[in-house]
Amino acid sequence: MFPSARGVRLSADAFQRLVIRHTVTARRTCPTLREKVVTPHTLRQAAAMALLHRGVDLSVIALWLGHESTETTEMYLHADMRLKERALAHATASGVTPKRYRAPDPVLAFLEGL
Repeated sequence: MFPSARGVRLSADAFQRLVIRHTVTARRTCPTLREKVVTPHTLRQAAAMALLHRGVDLSVIALWLGHESTETTEMYLHADMRLKERALAHATASGVTPKRYRAPDPVLAFLEGL
């Protein structure tokens, strides 16, 4: 997908080095990146989630990612809280809007420490 300076396919190692180099540069102006691990795989997942948020069909995302089956791509549906909230909003028969769970401070502190 990414050509090298010579016009041939960029190797996985070369692509990894580019991601690292640009992540280091981005961390200078985006402090939240300092605590995150950025890899080609996380960029791939982020792109898939962005496509999903924009309403791109799951089968198209599966083809773009090179998945043999849409079942593999369904994990993105399970990972997205906003999609779950929208589905729940449509499924509420009682007319009561579901509330979003707010974890207590000790649980949040534990999760932050992971």
